[in-house]
Formats: sequence, C-alpha cells, structure tokens
Amino acid sequence: MKILDLAIAALVVVAIGAQPALADDCHPEIDLQQPQYTLGYGSLMEDQSKRRTVANAGPNLPVRVTGYRRGWIDPGRGPGPQTTYLGIRPEQGASMNAALYLLPDRQEIAHTDAREYVYCRHLVPRDRVTMLDGKPLPDGQVWVYVTPAANLGAPSPETPIVQSYVDIFIHGCLEMEDRYQLPGFAAECITSTHGWSPHWVNDRIYPRRPFIYRPAASRIDRLLQAHLPAIFPQIRIE
Repeated sequence: MKILDLAIAALVVVAIGAQPALADDCHPEIDLQQPQYTLGYGSLMEDQSKRRTVANAGPNLPVRVTGYRRGWIDPGRGPGPQTTYLGIRPEQGASMNAALYLLPDRQEIAHTDAREYVYCRHLVPRDRVTMLDGKPLPDGQVWVYVTPAANLGAPSPETPIVQSYVDIFIHGCLEMEDRYQLPGFAAECITSTHGWSPHWVNDRIYPRRPFIYRPAASRIDRLLQAHLPAIFPQIRIE
C-alpha cells in the first residue's frame, strides 16, 4: 500500500462514512451469505499494516496461490516523490505465497477497497489456493487486489523501490514464517516476486543503525542479500 495513497484512502473512508462500496467492474458484488476472505501479498502480509485498515481482521493464514504473478509493477503517479509498489497480474503457471485473512463484515471490505482503490478486486477460484498450515481452506469467497493493465510499469530513477516498503513486506513474511514454523516462507516471498531492480533506495531512518526503528532489519537484509546478490549491493542510501 502506498503511504500517500493510505492517507488519501483514509480521507475517502471518512468522507463516505465507511459505507459499503458500490459494485462496479473493479469491485464485484460480494455474496453476504458466505464468509469473506482477502489475500494479502504485499504490505497486507504484515499484521500491523493490515490492522491499520481492518482492526478486527482475522489472523493471517499462510497460503500459496497459483495463477497470479507478484512483482514491482505499479509505479506511483502524481506530484512529489513517488515509488514503485507491489502488484499482481493473472498469469498461467505462476504462483506466489501470501496471507489469507477473514474480513468480518461488509464494512471492512469497503475499508479495504478504499485502501486499495487503485487496484481491482478479483474473485479467486478456490482451487488456486493451497493452505500451508496443514488445515483445509476455510469456506467462503476469496478476493485479491489486481493491478489494472493501465497502471503497469517498472521501477525507475523517478519511481524506485523503497526499503521502507520492502521492510513491511518482508517483515510480514517473517512473521508468518515464525508463527507457523514454515522455513523458507520469507525467502519464497522474495523469489516469487519479479521486477527487483537496481532502482532501489534505502530510505530507513538512520540506516547505519536500522535495528532501532526496524527490529528485523538484519534478518531482512540477510535474506535480500542471499536471494538478490546482484542487486542488493546497488541499493543507494537516501
């Protein structure tokens, strides 16, 4: 989720009184007779980030999803400094790991639609979702937010990948790896994401002592260095 966009989305929610979003081509009608689940594949994989939008969301459950490819494909637009964010596109044969969590009511779907307003909410066929905790897939509809084709792009000097966003993403992956004892889950978050680029800036506060502000900084950096050995040394500090 984009930091600037999060602030805008919050204003949208306030303005509409957190009313349910109207159905449209990007936000299909939901079946209120069924439980509603969302797949988080970027910032929504981190508990703290997710609960800023949906405070009473269900716990993050580890899953693998086929038919979608995650990547750095969504450059920011508008005035001021911008960055490139994670998105997904349908792709046959692709897979990614992700977090599955319950949205307890329709209002929470409206909150999430507002947060992810530049994406389109797609209904995911249940046979594309495999639980990684050994339990059966819960009953209900499963949604994921897909990057529209019109928004596609790549990291550039003007819209780089930023470490603060990478940290939220990978920290969420580490949370799930530790919680469910899934060795390699965080590494899969990296290897199943395409579009890693040398157009990447380290915007952590006081990056020479990042653990003060991001306790998992050392673990995140070791993972990135191990799985992106050609790109990691090129990250520039801002």
